[in-house]
Amino acid sequence: MKHQLLFVEDGIAIIRLRGELDHHATQLIREEISQSLYRGKLRAIIWNLQELHFMDSSGIGLILGRMRDFVPSNGQTVILHPSETMKKIFQYSGLGSYVWETTEQETIDALGGILNGQ
Repeated sequence: MKHQLLFVEDGIAIIRLRGELDHHATQLIREEISQSLYRGKLRAIIWNLQELHFMDSSGIGLILGRMRDFVPSNGQTVILHPSETMKKIFQYSGLGSYVWETTEQETIDALGGILNGQ
């Protein structure tokens, strides 16, 4: 699974997940994101799941864990383009309100950021 982590101006990160998200892949992504979170460089994470075909429970844990990390700084989390199955999982997990029906650019605009060169 290849993922892409983009840092946008104004402390917004876009994480584009591709292929399959399993326990091993979540560990790598968690480490990469956590470093930026702990340095106080992020205020929002946009999870773009458009090209993600499979996610096990560790994927939900990855997103929930980063949301917990954001609590002290009031950071925001947005989930874009989950499959219908994943959308149901997010609804059942209490994350339905974090699923937005917007594009990356519309989400960045709503969060008050600027996406350069993408």
